Amino acid sequence: MTRGLRTFLTFQGGVATAALDFYRDVFDDFDLLTIDRWAAGEGPSEGTVKVATFRIAGGEFSCSDSPVDHEWGFTPAVSLWVDCEDDTELERLFDRLGDGGRVYMPLDNYGFSTRFGWVGDRFGVTWQLNLV
Repeated sequence: MTRGLRTFLTFQGGVATAALDFYRDVFDDFDLLTIDRWAAGEGPSEGTVKVATFRIAGGEFSCSDSPVDHEWGFTPAVSLWVDCEDDTELERLFDRLGDGGRVYMPLDNYGFSTRFGWVGDRFGVTWQLNLV
């Protein structure tokens, strides 16, 4: 029987700690649940993230610094959807997550939503932000 479902983010280049710090700064409700780091002689390098589990907006995520250099990275084909209750929060998240990243769809009315934007953050993770 399936026990749960969680999004797993595989970071490369030892940036998982920086990403966690960034998400902690961006999301008011960020909660780091667990973190385990690579020891000397293990993984990519000592102190990088072996696996961490965190929560944002009620969703649970895990991440790691990959011990293997992959030929792939994050793709916008899979993104994280965030429902925002007010326009102020939507704009704040759009600006913060997009800082140093890439805008895929600027904030606008696209028919399926009266206010929606899609950004990739500086780590390559993409976020679809929606006003509910």
